[in-house]
Amino acid sequence: MGDKEVCQWFEVCPLKRFYEQRKLNPVRDKTPEASDDCLWQPISNGVNKKWIENYCWGDYSKCARYKMEDEGMYHPDNMMPDGTTDEKLK
Repeated sequence: MGDKEVCQWFEVCPLKRFYEQRKLNPVRDKTPEASDDCLWQPISNGVNKKWIENYCWGDYSKCARYKMEDEGMYHPDNMMPDGTTDEKLK
């Protein structure tokens, strides 16, 4: 993780569990600083960790999960940081 500030909810977030179980899909959104190839390039362990790097260990203030958790609002475990849901995640 290095010197990045980690989201306060990371330790209890289902995304951490999905990441550790290697279930996360590649990032679906595009960021200005990343090319399309970068977003879809698999990481060596088979899991693209861009979700974690871009949100949980990065700018988590943009994370829909973070915002909803902070406001005490319900959100499903399979909701991604961009607000979409991934039906494959259980």
